[in-house]
Amino acid sequence: MARAVVVGAGLGGLASAIALRRRGWDVTVLERRAHAAEAGAGIALWPNALRALDVLGLGARTRELGTVEIGGGIRTSSGRWLVRTDAADLARRQGDGVVVLPRPELHALLRAAAPDLREGLGVRRVDPGGAGAPAVVHDEAGGRHEAELVVAADGVRSTVRAYWPEATVRDTGHTAFRLVARHRLDAGGESWGRGDLVGLAPLPRGRTYLYAMVPTADVSAGDPLPWLRARLAGWHDPIPAVLDAVDGRVLVHRLEDLRPPSSWHHGRVALLGDAAHAMTPNLGQGAAQAFLDAVVLAEEATADPASLAAYERRRRPVAEAVARRSRAAGDVAAWRSPLAVALRNAVVGALPAAASARALDHLLGTPATTKEMA
Repeated sequence: MARAVVVGAGLGGLASAIALRRRGWDVTVLERRAHAAEAGAGIALWPNALRALDVLGLGARTRELGTVEIGGGIRTSSGRWLVRTDAADLARRQGDGVVVLPRPELHALLRAAAPDLREGLGVRRVDPGGAGAPAVVHDEAGGRHEAELVVAADGVRSTVRAYWPEATVRDTGHTAFRLVARHRLDAGGESWGRGDLVGLAPLPRGRTYLYAMVPTADVSAGDPLPWLRARLAGWHDPIPAVLDAVDGRVLVHRLEDLRPPSSWHHGRVALLGDAAHAMTPNLGQGAAQAFLDAVVLAEEATADPASLAAYERRRRPVAEAVARRSRAAGDVAAWRSPLAVALRNAVVGALPAAASARALDHLLGTPATTKEMA
């Protein structure tokens, strides 16, 4: 039985471990943290992510755990709709709506289905191996793990990605706030202001997931919740009410993406998820693209390292195009000039519904098989 070592027990790493095991691989997952868990508030899974989870055998349970988004779109900070998303039409075209659930619950689902997970065991370095020799993962405890495949799923600041020095982390100049509130939402979607963006999505049990993106230069030190309430005080309902009903802490982090690596594989090492194509969250595609990576990698990888070229050929153009589109969308949403904002809102508001639907279908695809999905 061919052996695989997955480095990193985030969403993408666990998904790849599950996918490889279903294809007959002997899989070990190494995680540097003492307890692999996902810090986060909510996560919205678009239909392409759900299709990938179906391949992993976890789609049905994910849908049970989540809430189907009731419709949304893009609004101005005053609440005027620029474009609406018809949830029923999306489900008709894609076979699914957008399922929203707590991110830790999704991680726990993947973790429960994953094979051999070894926590508190970081990776010091990897010998990539080649056609005549296995790869060797050297852990921080002095252990050696030989494998026919090593999956670098250890995030945007990947240790394993040392063979790709050109793939550097880029600061987007924005900071994200994420939180969960005890609030029942009537309509989700995003709202765009001048430099700021706020997103709302319904969670199970009458709760709401809120995320906000603001220029990092404007963020004040100290307790983030009072600052965020003051920052968004003049925004449309129900944003102030959601911020008044926060349940738990507000997560704050600077948004980064990745300057693309020159390739996705070296020897027996394959990059996956954020280690390959970390992207901004503006299109909600980070996890989806990692899940698709996992499905295709398991489909293409064999004990012959030359097989990794097919994985890269199928996934790299798609994922990197999504990453570029996501960054561009974030840049447009963050425009600050009154003239630029007025122009942006006019253009977005004038888009025909059919054109918006076509653009979304182009992003998500409408696959009937795993191969079409990629």
